[in-house]
This record gives sequence, C-alpha cells and structure tokens, in this order.
Amino acid sequence: MGVKQSRSVSNTELNEVSVGQRKKGTIRDEQSSLSWAAERIRKQTTLHFGFSTLSLAMRGLDETPAELWELRDLQKLNLSMNCLCSLPPALGALDNLVILNLWGNNLSSLPTEIGLLKKLRVLFACRNRLSEVPEELGSCTHLEVLSLANNQISSLPSSLAAMHHLTKLNLSHNRIVHIPTCIYSMKGLVFLHLACNRLETIADQIQELVNLKILIVEGNSIHTLPKTLCFLESLELLNVDFNELQSVPDEMYQLSRLTRLACHPLDKGLHIIHNPLLKPIHDVLQGGLSALYNYLKPT
Repeated sequence: MGVKQSRSVSNTELNEVSVGQRKKGTIRDEQSSLSWAAERIRKQTTLHFGFSTLSLAMRGLDETPAELWELRDLQKLNLSMNCLCSLPPALGALDNLVILNLWGNNLSSLPTEIGLLKKLRVLFACRNRLSEVPEELGSCTHLEVLSLANNQISSLPSSLAAMHHLTKLNLSHNRIVHIPTCIYSMKGLVFLHLACNRLETIADQIQELVNLKILIVEGNSIHTLPKTLCFLESLELLNVDFNELQSVPDEMYQLSRLTRLACHPLDKGLHIIHNPLLKPIHDVLQGGLSALYNYLKPT
C-alpha cells in the first residue's frame, strides 16, 4: 500500500512538474525569440571608423522594431528615409549613441527621452514635420552638429543655450521669425544656416558668435544688417541673397575675410544678389572696399 501511495503522489507531482515545465518553456521561448530578434538586428551592425554602426535607412519602416532598443552598445544609428511618425521613449536606452540620423521621415515630435543620450555628438532630424524641439534636447551638451532643416519650427527652447560644443547648426527652411535667443549663447558656432525662414532682422547679439565663419540667411525678408555683424572678424562667407536690403553697414570693411563678391553658393565672400539696393552693388561696396584697403595697408 505504501508503495502504491508513493507512486500515486509521484504521478501527481510529475503532472505538476510537466505543467510547470511547459509554462517555463513558453517563457523561455518568448525570451529566446526576443533575444534572437535582437541578435538578428545586431548581426547587421558594422564597425565604421571604430563606431558600432547600424543602418536601417530606406526600409519603408513606419515603426521601429522593438528589439532595436536592446542594442545598448550601438554608437551610430541611421533611420533616415523611412516613414516613421514617432519614436518610442525607449530611444533613451541607447545611451551610447554618438550619431543619430532621422533625416527624411514624418516625425512630428522627438521624445523627451532624447535628453538621455548624453554622448550624442551629431543629430540629423531634417526633412520631418517637427513644429517644436523638446527642452530635454538641451541636456545633450556634447552635440557638435545639429540639423533641423526643412521642418515647421518657429522657435527653440532656451535650454539649448547649454550647447557650448555646437559648431554647426542648420535651421534652414523653417518658420523662424526671430533668431532664437539661445543661439547667441552657442559660442562655438562656426556654421549657422537660417536660409528660407521668415526673418526680418538680425539682433545686435549676433556679435556674440565670435567664431562664426559661415552665416547664411538668404531667402528671408531682412531689411537691414546690424553694425555688430561687422565685429565677426572670422566671417568668411556671408549669404544675404534674396532679402530686402537697401544698403549695408559702412563698417563692412572690418570683415577682412569678405574681400570679394561671391556667386557660386559654396564660394567664400559676400553673397548679396536680388536685394533692392539703392545703389548698384559695386557702388555700395566701393567705399567699404576702399576703407578695407586703407585698413589693411601697412603704415
């Protein structure tokens, strides 16, 4: 009897163990499937200039694969030219990202968790549908290149003033009426692109950008240039084509690196065509160039 009772108990236990194993097996299968999916994406990564790189560009994605956010060691991520309308908060998990390319999607906003990407140095979010930028982006203080061109942005949060390492900022083709105040705190800027916005003036604070070499404000409605612009002695390219300028400051001679009129978009010098100048351009600049000559002439 004892043996039979023992055998009966054993059968019951075996049944319970069997059910438990099936449940655990299901959990393991789900975990294995998720891990396998993440591993499958990981196999697409390459080492590019020493960076762990993944390109999912031009895949027709309307949402990002959930497994993507497991790749914590990823440093360069290219999601450009897809159909993404949003990014999940899980983006913040990729805290080793150095370069993030979101160019050419349908993003109407960026998640606030983007501020967790403390190592981010380059962000391309151009050609989307962004109307605003999250204040948390200002926490990405190591950003060096930021492109928000071809969006619907009218302003920037004041938190971006903390981006002291930013050297290139592209805000062209947006809806900006006044240059955001935070920009004047970006002392490291070398390149500032504000073409095709709705600017009417440039504030005197432009003189704060002492390292600026390229300033592009073509295709706006700017009526006058501030005299303080002439304090930017590093300026090599100034593009004010297609504005409402009637004259230029007499102090232009102080811009010693703008010694020629430029025609090709990439040429250094002064771009000033298609403005309602009261005098022919050569007459407008003649005094300034003459003063520049006298200014540079050895005594």
